[in-house]
Amino acid sequence: MNRKKHIPCLYMRGGTSKGPFFLENDLPADPKQRDALLLKVMGSPDPKQINGLGGASSVTSKVAIIGVSQRPDADVDYTFAQVSVDKPIVSYKGNCGNISSAVGPFAIERGLVKVTEPVTSVRIHNTNTGKIIVADVPVENGCVQYGGTFRIAGVAGSGAPIKLRFLDPAGTISDKLLPTGNPVDVLDVPGVGQVEASIVDAANPLVFVKAADLGLRGNELPSEFDQEILDRLETVRGVAAVKLGLITDYTRSAWDCPGLPKMTLVAPPMDYTALDGTRIPAENSDLTIRMMSMQKPHAALAMTGAMCTAAAAVVAGSVVSQVLRPQADTQYLRLGHPGGILEAGVDYTLDENGVQIADTFGFRTANLLMEGNVYCCE
Repeated sequence: MNRKKHIPCLYMRGGTSKGPFFLENDLPADPKQRDALLLKVMGSPDPKQINGLGGASSVTSKVAIIGVSQRPDADVDYTFAQVSVDKPIVSYKGNCGNISSAVGPFAIERGLVKVTEPVTSVRIHNTNTGKIIVADVPVENGCVQYGGTFRIAGVAGSGAPIKLRFLDPAGTISDKLLPTGNPVDVLDVPGVGQVEASIVDAANPLVFVKAADLGLRGNELPSEFDQEILDRLETVRGVAAVKLGLITDYTRSAWDCPGLPKMTLVAPPMDYTALDGTRIPAENSDLTIRMMSMQKPHAALAMTGAMCTAAAAVVAGSVVSQVLRPQADTQYLRLGHPGGILEAGVDYTLDENGVQIADTFGFRTANLLMEGNVYCCE
């Protein structure tokens, strides 16, 4: 008879994503055993994830693994796991900025850091990228303050703002902001032709393409991305992945590197209707953006995607800079995504070697949804 094992976890929302958060020591040390466990926990592979905690979409099939850090510049180590919904794959390539916004609150809830009021700054070492994120978490009476009036697009209701700063974000899979050394590369894409793209590596690597160059407007909602469009976008992403040296066969991209680089469409500011029916006028954004997540259109915008976009915006000649509103304030870029507007900023300098990104930053909210044990068969 199979025995059920129980594992303590907090189920949390971070930004526009959510999933179970585990202490590192509560999971198997062996990577294969851990991945098998996480697939069971989330109910994958199954498009409905009916037998697990996953929510049948990439943004609700995420896991955070956290422990005390031994690094002098960090309080906790945080590993992000993207669990595929319909494939037996657990990917550790890249980070999730939205999930990152709940890591600080988790660390406080589990007593991993010293609490200070009114804000506790948690230094987070993301093991996926080797980068440091500083989360400024509101605290009241020794407890995380989740309630507040700050709203983010893509999440109903409001909460307390959590500021995230991605320090020295360039070079997560490479050693520089522009892995190819070029602000724009021309990709030879089978079935599409030559496509101009900017491959930028900050917080997470993204491949930016003008929506118009792929026959799209740029303000489409997720329901408008039919399979033909998705296949076209995945082919572009696969070719970019080959150029980055992540894979050797672009047709294997969905299996061999499903999460990176993230395919991103950009366009000038334009009117559009958000998923909740809100009309977003062109003057409310500095550019229009649509991002893919695990071969599906993102219902909002990944936080790391926003960070990378902020970095790409200050690279002269990049695809992002080409569509950006003239004289846009790079300290507070307004990114128009399907859920609404996300603001992101960047601190940078220019020298003889080009753009040097000190940090990118933005604001999210988080929420503790449930505390308990997850059960699965041994």
